[in-house]
Amino acid sequence: MKIIWTQNADADLDNLVDYISEDSDVYGQAFALEILNAVQRLKDFPKSGRVVPEYQQENTREIIVGHYRVIYETAGSAVRILTVIHGARILRYHQ
Repeated sequence: MKIIWTQNADADLDNLVDYISEDSDVYGQAFALEILNAVQRLKDFPKSGRVVPEYQQENTREIIVGHYRVIYETAGSAVRILTVIHGARILRYHQ
């Protein structure tokens, strides 16, 4: 499977890392690495995430990393990362 980050998801991750890095560069980089490692596992296990409850669509899934939701969709031989959002925030669909 190929991993594709949408512009929105890439910006989400960058913004979160910047925010965390304001207090600690070490924690910011550790967070980024944790997210990236979790996403890389989707190459081999694209259906390992649960179906996103708000959408109930088989191809729209999420993995939970700490307090964050990584929302993605599967399509053919690709996994598209749609957004990275804190679990307490309201989910708005990103494309």
